[in-house]
Amino acid sequence: MSGYLNLQTLWFTLIALLWMGYFFLEGFDFGVGVLLPFLGRDEQDRRVMINTIGPVWDGNEVWLIVAGGATFAAFPDWYATVFSGFYLALFLILLALIFRAVAFELRGKQDSPGWRRWWDRAIFFGSAVPALLWGVAFADFIYGVPINAQKEYVGSFFDLVGPYALVGGLTTLSLFTLHGALFLVLKTDGELRERARALAGRLWRLAALLLFVFLAWSYVNALLAHDKGVVPDVVPLSALGAMLAAAWLLRERWDLSSFVMSGLAIVLLTATIFLNLYPRVLISSLDRAFSLTIQNSSSSAYTLTVMSIVALVFVPIVLAYQAWTYWVFRKRISRPAPAG
Repeated sequence: MSGYLNLQTLWFTLIALLWMGYFFLEGFDFGVGVLLPFLGRDEQDRRVMINTIGPVWDGNEVWLIVAGGATFAAFPDWYATVFSGFYLALFLILLALIFRAVAFELRGKQDSPGWRRWWDRAIFFGSAVPALLWGVAFADFIYGVPINAQKEYVGSFFDLVGPYALVGGLTTLSLFTLHGALFLVLKTDGELRERARALAGRLWRLAALLLFVFLAWSYVNALLAHDKGVVPDVVPLSALGAMLAAAWLLRERWDLSSFVMSGLAIVLLTATIFLNLYPRVLISSLDRAFSLTIQNSSSSAYTLTVMSIVALVFVPIVLAYQAWTYWVFRKRISRPAPAG
């Protein structure tokens, strides 16, 4: 098949959906980790916050693993160029995720305030660093990085951290932190829940401002380059609308709807990035003709066909299992009742 209806477009779309799911789900547990030192006034508060994401955080990371595996199999040149050019940034993300995972497992192994403080810091940095750097990386994808005609990255680490990329990173960090605050409103009760509600009411202004700046800057960049991908204007505008809806629903105490709207803003931001990319997967700042596309970076038709059959069988099973997990752990988590 040709045009939009082909396996390359299908797998580009599936990878985009995997990143949307990852940012929606991992976004709120990143946010909880970032808020741990700010909302957790004592050990019981911090324990409750960690328990809200304890049953699901590792399942959320499956989306990242599958997205990476799908990229490696479907678009090996995209995978290779990103991992060579973004090596240090991806190494920092991986290191942060490892320390974060270890912190969840070891934090409660010793009854020592110093021991717990150390691992609390690991949870904070292990959440904040990926939340920031994922935004930096995806902003670079659409802004462009130095790629030559051989599909090789020829820049340095500092080519990845320009002003636009940093705004992208701050945007995802603020959105994920807000998403985490709204998740705590949804999953906790008592004083902790009200503190999370008050903080979310303040955070959304910063998140909405950064989202607006990033989307407006992206729009201007695309106009100056005479290149808007295939993104319809309604997608980024809907992302801003979802942010406003989240704030209004929070004020009206429609907690689940507010959380869903903040997640929708994250999903629509991610959709905007991928639509700006299509049919490219990585834009070259040296010459647009050097950009990696779904055509020049993809695997063979046979490989994509086999992958499609496997995905058709196993993806519904994984989705059903994760939905069941969230259903099982759907109840609010409370502080222990005082003794006596």
